[in-house]
Amino acid sequence: MRALNQGDTVFRPTLTIALLCVTSSVTVAQTYPSRTARMVVPWTAGGTADLMARIASQKFSESFGQQFVVDNRPGAGGLIGTEQVARAAPDGHTLLLATTAPNSVAPSLYAKLAFDPVKDFASISLMATTCYVLSVHPQMAANSTRQLVALAKSRPGQLTFSSPGAGTPNHLSGEMFKLLTGIDMQHIPYKGSAQAIADVIGGQIAMSFENIVVASPYARAGRIKTLAVTSATRANALPNVPTIAESGVPGFEAVGWFGVVAPAATPRAVITKLNGELTRALAQPDIKGRISTLGAEVRPTTPEGMDQFNRAQIALWAKVVKASGARIE
Repeated sequence: MRALNQGDTVFRPTLTIALLCVTSSVTVAQTYPSRTARMVVPWTAGGTADLMARIASQKFSESFGQQFVVDNRPGAGGLIGTEQVARAAPDGHTLLLATTAPNSVAPSLYAKLAFDPVKDFASISLMATTCYVLSVHPQMAANSTRQLVALAKSRPGQLTFSSPGAGTPNHLSGEMFKLLTGIDMQHIPYKGSAQAIADVIGGQIAMSFENIVVASPYARAGRIKTLAVTSATRANALPNVPTIAESGVPGFEAVGWFGVVAPAATPRAVITKLNGELTRALAQPDIKGRISTLGAEVRPTTPEGMDQFNRAQIALWAKVVKASGARIE
């Protein structure tokens, strides 16, 4: 009999461990979910993120025959609920409805962050992306993005733009607009979208970069004038409104996004199982229709695709945050 050499003693235990890990992962996936699971939404009930989570949770409940409940944990710009999931057991029974602010913007906006949006989560799939609408008061002397830029350059520092809060994607969309056009305008933060757009309608604020869901009803009623959308392609909800990029600001793109993630170290087989069910649900016409009514575009991905997407978003917003000087201690 051949004596074991050093390579054998290292290789065989390593191979055994690897096989056990694979077997364990497959076994977990076969029995998953074994109890009620929850999807944490780091925002209040009734908003777009909450509705996205309810769409996903309903489909997971139907597919797996086990209840998936939505758990709203708002606060601190989405950081509270997001951190809770980062610290949860990585068994697939606690998921997160991930969004732009805590998962893409926060790493560069906050001096200290209690979680790493890349290392502390395992991506499952994007669900959808949405955009913001560059809108002005109907009587403003600008009927296009080019005219607005020219007006702002003729009145440096005088025009204002509102947002639902400092550091929000709406605010940073305005900062990106300033950066790429070279204009100077003042940011006026509010405590929510309702008042931010109300003062544009009232003429106290020159413009806003408001979520398309919020802006669309006012646009259709003629209470605001929509000049452009912030996405790279035109939005289905406002097909006649051009993008900022095609309106003389090449390279401009600012989107909000919604996706599902789990704590890091969740078994790969569980991630694959969840991804398969979610992407299958997102292909269904009724689901596409429900998401479309939220002003969003369905965008399923592989886990790797979602991870790459968010890494790119983190890098993009980091440049904007740095240029704007925005920072939250």
